[in-house]
Amino acid sequence: MARDESKERPLQLAWRRLIGRLPGLAEREVSTAQQELAGTRLHGVLRDALHAHPGKSGIVQLRDGYDALAARILLADAAERTLDLQYYIWRNDRSGALLFDAVRRAADRGVRVRIQLDDNNTAGMDTLLRALDAHPRIEIRLFNPFVHRRLRALGFLTDFARLNRRMHNKSFTVDNQVTLVGGRNIGDEYFDAHKDISFVDLDVLAVGPVVQEVSRFFDAYWSSDSSYPAERILGAVEAQRARPIADAALALATTPAAVALRAALDDSPLVAQLLDGTLEYRWAVTHMFCDHPAKALDRAPRRSSLLGRLRETLGAPERELQLVSPYLVPTRQGLALLTTLARGGVKLSILTNSLEATDVAIVHAGYSKRRRRLLRAGIALHELQRTAPRRSRRERRKRRDRRITGSPGSSLHAKTFAIDRTRVFIGSFNFDERSARLNTEMGFLIDSPELAQGLADWFLREVPDRSYRVELVGRRKLRWREWREDAEIVHDVEPGTRFWRRAWVACLAWLPIDRLL
Repeated sequence: MARDESKERPLQLAWRRLIGRLPGLAEREVSTAQQELAGTRLHGVLRDALHAHPGKSGIVQLRDGYDALAARILLADAAERTLDLQYYIWRNDRSGALLFDAVRRAADRGVRVRIQLDDNNTAGMDTLLRALDAHPRIEIRLFNPFVHRRLRALGFLTDFARLNRRMHNKSFTVDNQVTLVGGRNIGDEYFDAHKDISFVDLDVLAVGPVVQEVSRFFDAYWSSDSSYPAERILGAVEAQRARPIADAALALATTPAAVALRAALDDSPLVAQLLDGTLEYRWAVTHMFCDHPAKALDRAPRRSSLLGRLRETLGAPERELQLVSPYLVPTRQGLALLTTLARGGVKLSILTNSLEATDVAIVHAGYSKRRRRLLRAGIALHELQRTAPRRSRRERRKRRDRRITGSPGSSLHAKTFAIDRTRVFIGSFNFDERSARLNTEMGFLIDSPELAQGLADWFLREVPDRSYRVELVGRRKLRWREWREDAEIVHDVEPGTRFWRRAWVACLAWLPIDRLL
């Protein structure tokens, strides 16, 4: 892959970092998604099925974390031409190292790899990213980068308005023929491989015309004014010097724990079924929604927002709305819309994190002060319990088709909603002010009564056993009900929490910080 030859010298790079100035984007390499689809193994496998479902995309839900990780690794191994990957978080833990290693193997085979990472979560990874970027078939770009690599807090002090806006998108696209989109970042906790906590999350694997829409938006972000070649931020390293660095950094992928994890992934039949043509899809008209990348610079066209376009496409629910969001801090207009719908007869059910389960307590402060208004409108409000019964790997697999919750030490991270049992949205969008106003987001709106019915049924069957039902007693008093082994338990304070945590959140709720949550 050709590189810009006008690289900064180390002294120039150090000076630019000292004064806190981003480099220019002149002569940045231009690249776009692969448009020639014929001739790959994936095209041969998918051709007949796509012809049999014109205008529709094939969708497979990935609720199980092991399946979601296996799909990414094995699809990277199956790539023949291109890998286009876009993530908010990519950790260099076991899962992240296995994926980095799979990406490098693909590049060694001649696959062109483009990786775009939001720079907010790359601390401590500069050496690894620089080494991978030196591979002639891998290019890494950092979205909305920090100039100060070690003292990142200094960047927030000097350039808060820009750095407070992040790219929250997540997509993994192979040969422009298969894509994975949803709520998962890359890291052990997102794939049920963390020893302490697992995020309850949801992705979809998609084939068909929506894949080209994902690639079109990827190209828009790749060439946007917030997307910087990694070498201009991190500095360049010669390819012959980079390989030992990358090998050392990726040694994590060969540790006994990572090897055991990779072996466990072999139990997943999903990619094998995709490659032999036996994978069962739900065929549906699927719409891609994505914020304009200029949103990260507060310059996006007014009518381009994901939320605005969703509202125009969906209209108002007429009968039911089931909503799952880990961080629930609706805007003033969003809160008014939810309460108006509920009072107008629409049955609304919401699942979000309890205080004991949330990984971001400050966001719970924004949600907690809206809770009573939601309940007064008649909305069914459920909060995920942190701890659920432990199950073996085999037991989890038996329950996979029904399970969205249930991991020990779980915290909700899935973002989805279903309207009138006809349409379902799955993506990265949280129902909070940050997703609405600051971060860029993406997702699929799927016209599938089957998927929408599945989410509605899950609210009836699974949610009561895995969550607290929040109730309003009188005008102010809150209670949390849970059902445990056929016994009902009532909590008068937020369950599973200590006084000081509750007091801290109550104090935060008084602060005018909603637009930052």
